[in-house]
Amino acid sequence: MNAAKKHLTRKQKKSLWRILIAAGLLAVLAVLCRVGVIPDLWYWRLPLFLVPYFVVGYDVLRKSVQGILHGQLLDENFLMSIATIGALAIGEYPEAVFVMLFYQLGELFQSIAVGNSRQSIAELMEICPETARVERGGEELEIDPGEVAVGEIIIVRPGEKIPLDGMIIEGVSALDTRSLTGESLPREVAPGDEVVSGCVNGEGLLRVRVAKPFADSTVSKILELVENSTAAKSRAEGMVTKFARIYTPVVVGLAALIALVPAIIHWASPATLPDPMGLVKTALIFLVVSCPCALVISVPLSYFAGIGSASKRGILIKGANDLESLANVDTIAFDKTGTLTEGSFRVSAVYPAGMTEERLLSLAASAEQHSNHPVARSLAAAMPPKTRVAIEQIEEIPGRGVRAQAGGKELLVGNARLLADHQIDLPADLPQAVGTVVYVALGSVFCGMIVVSDVCKPEAAGAIRDLRALGVRRAVMLSGDREPAAKAIAAEAGLDGYRAGLLPGDKVAAAEELLAQKQGTFVYVGDGTNDAPVLARADVGVAMGAFGSDAAIEAADVVLMDDSLSRLPVLFKIARKTRRIVLQNIIFAISVKVAFLIFNLFLPNLWLATFADVGVAVLAILNASRAGR
Repeated sequence: MNAAKKHLTRKQKKSLWRILIAAGLLAVLAVLCRVGVIPDLWYWRLPLFLVPYFVVGYDVLRKSVQGILHGQLLDENFLMSIATIGALAIGEYPEAVFVMLFYQLGELFQSIAVGNSRQSIAELMEICPETARVERGGEELEIDPGEVAVGEIIIVRPGEKIPLDGMIIEGVSALDTRSLTGESLPREVAPGDEVVSGCVNGEGLLRVRVAKPFADSTVSKILELVENSTAAKSRAEGMVTKFARIYTPVVVGLAALIALVPAIIHWASPATLPDPMGLVKTALIFLVVSCPCALVISVPLSYFAGIGSASKRGILIKGANDLESLANVDTIAFDKTGTLTEGSFRVSAVYPAGMTEERLLSLAASAEQHSNHPVARSLAAAMPPKTRVAIEQIEEIPGRGVRAQAGGKELLVGNARLLADHQIDLPADLPQAVGTVVYVALGSVFCGMIVVSDVCKPEAAGAIRDLRALGVRRAVMLSGDREPAAKAIAAEAGLDGYRAGLLPGDKVAAAEELLAQKQGTFVYVGDGTNDAPVLARADVGVAMGAFGSDAAIEAADVVLMDDSLSRLPVLFKIARKTRRIVLQNIIFAISVKVAFLIFNLFLPNLWLATFADVGVAVLAILNASRAGR
């Protein structure tokens, strides 16, 4: 108990103490009544039993009165109030206290289950700094990030989280972005680079000019996404809510008929008039049994627990409706670069006799040293250490490559058109290459070619196999890359097909075709702003580590925090487990209630009625909590 209490909120601890105190008082009073210490007179017993009744149930009575004043009288608080007050009125004092006690125990279970789900999300979201260090009037002030204005300068020391989005104006560092994107390698930044909130400053002191207010910052948008994760109701949850709105007034009316109709029928013959107290008790038991707490509580709680379970694994889900849809995935489409592939490039070289790989890579990387293009960065990373060539007169030729001077000779690094422009013929025996090809020539002599190709994620093929095992009928790729590169990645990942050379609009058209052919849910997985139209059009859009893009966050229904495809089978398993638990709770709750309602007409018993209501609710809540494990 002590270990559990450490995780209870102040409100939950207060509820637990009220339940324990009321249960203790009820037990003492029941024993005293049993042994005859308390006379069997209502003016003795009623005041005594009202003490534990009000200790445990005063808030239910208050909410019931507030509901009546606001025109919302037919809720579970009203049903519990009228049933227990009626039990007190007919002299069933211990039963009245027990019903309220058990109901509050069920509410505590619900609160703890929801709290555990929220805690799992909160642990994931420990990315928001509590303060920001801002320069004002020549001083450094620590204030709330929400109070920092756009254009102000903030100071971020080594080891601190960046509190707001902005641009570095002073300092060089390496940022740890794992909490946002799952990127394991630090991201090098320097003056002029943009940074986003939530990253951790790894090395030097940074001065950052704020570009967005806290409400529009990356970390704020993530927090908003999580906080609203259950705002969108699932179809099952919405169905249960509508059912309860109709069901509750119907059962109140039936309870009234149970109490009044027999009396009206036998009014002309008083000798056969049923026991009025017995009719009232039967009606009250009917109310207790029929309360739809188990359904109203357990169904949304199941989805909330499922969302919490996903968040523990680095998966953010916007709403219960998305989680429900993911239980029936039929077709899934992937973007290529950054989704199926690493987004980091592999470099390989082909060169003639008399040239070495080290020399070839050094020439290419030295010529591209001032470029920020991903291919240029890949060449620089592949260049052997301390082999940089002295380069002069660097000229970038758009659509061609780079021309420069190296050791008094003309150095050309670029595509085939660049070499053709300078009348340099390519050897006829060069191999077919998949990826971006960079040709190198020095002094009008062909030196070799370098192939820069995207690398398929190591977990991609395994993830696709796992998805097939889960019943995904079709897995395809929609890529804007060239045909050879797309074909190679599709084959390596084990996909059913691919479409290459697609612009964002073409991707939407391809998605429309897949939507027309689907037999279940269509899921699209992408990683950037250019994927936003398809992410929005799919039944469920999944973004891969795209927190730097507002468009991707807003368009996607699910975000994979660690950028790993292996999370997709996990996501689908959580969705299916959650749906299975929801169906179990619906069938269980309705079956037990129908059985007890029929039983109550012949052998009314308030204790059994209490189990049929609150007991079933507690069991359903415990079952719903399994979705979080």
